Amino acid sequence: MAAGIDDITIYIPRLYIDAADFAKARGLDPEKLQKGLGVSQMAIVDTNQDPACLAANACLQIMQKNKLSPEDIGRLYVSTESSFDESKAMNSYVIGMLEQVYGQGAFEHCGGVETKFACVSGSYALYDNTNWIRAGEAEGKHALVVVSDIAKYDMGSSGEMTQGAGAVVMLLNDEPRLLAFDPKVTATSIKDEYDFYRPFGKETPIVHGQYSNLLYMIQVRKALEIYKKKALASGLMKLEPGETILDHMDYLNMHLPYSNMGKKALAYLVRHEWRQLPRWKKIIQEMGIPEPVPKDPRGTIESVLGDEEFMAKDHEFTKLFTKTREFQEVYEAKLASSLIASKMIGNLYTASLYLGFRSCLEFEYQKGIDLNGKRIGFGSYGSGSSAMVFSGTIQPQYEEIVKNMNLEAELAPRRKLTLQEYEILHENKLSPEESMLHTKREFVLVDVNTTVESRGERRYIFNE
Repeated sequence: MAAGIDDITIYIPRLYIDAADFAKARGLDPEKLQKGLGVSQMAIVDTNQDPACLAANACLQIMQKNKLSPEDIGRLYVSTESSFDESKAMNSYVIGMLEQVYGQGAFEHCGGVETKFACVSGSYALYDNTNWIRAGEAEGKHALVVVSDIAKYDMGSSGEMTQGAGAVVMLLNDEPRLLAFDPKVTATSIKDEYDFYRPFGKETPIVHGQYSNLLYMIQVRKALEIYKKKALASGLMKLEPGETILDHMDYLNMHLPYSNMGKKALAYLVRHEWRQLPRWKKIIQEMGIPEPVPKDPRGTIESVLGDEEFMAKDHEFTKLFTKTREFQEVYEAKLASSLIASKMIGNLYTASLYLGFRSCLEFEYQKGIDLNGKRIGFGSYGSGSSAMVFSGTIQPQYEEIVKNMNLEAELAPRRKLTLQEYEILHENKLSPEESMLHTKREFVLVDVNTTVESRGERRYIFNE
């Protein structure tokens, strides 16, 4: 049975901070920030928004767009690492909000949970619900998988320049118009790590940036190796001499904590995949320098990062490699379009991979490319740490969905924050009723109870 994504919708907060303004205020070079990280704007939530209402707004949009009733939805999963309750699942908050529009009890039949594994949890939720459909358990109903997050870092930290917020919702069924997942090839890699984590009671994460970046690439590479074995064993792909598995993917969507991390991850994977092929010898000859090797090739991540001579040489080698014609062809053809939205919105944690997918569809379609039958590979990563690699093919009916995508129009009503306004919001100095924008026909947070007996209870309304 086919199963996959029938439609996809995004909800982005309407406040943002300009990266150039932010860089100047923090004494950074705006050009270096934009070139080095690929950040132009960062979406910021208002005082009356949290990950639950971002998710609910995305769900309402996709249901109204597809004229769906609650009876059409069999499952609703929310994946997030911005959860504000250690027991009550976020999908119950979302259902509560949706029932303000569709009626009390309208979603009582709808199963689901909140999933957490840093940025990879949305991919696990997709996999779970895809298999629910394949098993025939859906009985004609759809699943909603929502990835919703607020990427927030300590003020003054290096991570502060990679913030963002938003939600992406995907409608899954057994007759997907957009993308059908390839069966029996999904691959995972998991390891106990402390590269990025958020202890109980802390609003912002503890981050080991260089360690996490390298771990991300290693874990995705390991998952890609498992994917390769499954894809070849199942007959999904057949490699001819001199080919790599990446040659059989028309597009690659990578996890994007910032847009340029996608380019780094692609370069890492391509180097690994091409290293044993004839084309690699030719590239090395053209570059004129050998590929550097760490002093301890089988050492730990710590030993690699501590090898300063290797790190400097590898950084220079990567810069030169990404400028080669061979890499640029792969980058422009398979990845570049997926990075455009991230530059305009910022880091969405669980939602960043799927914002990239949405971006890829829109901007490749705008090039006039026929996407029917194109295979998209996904490289998903979550700190802590786990990676997932999977793929799917674009379906013949894709144009019904993609032709109406217009990211600029969806973001047009945004308001640019001053640095002072941003810092006030960042430090939670305003209550929900002191919001900077007053939106209509959206779910908003109106109160968080502070009494002892009901501490933490949240109340939302649908603004008419």
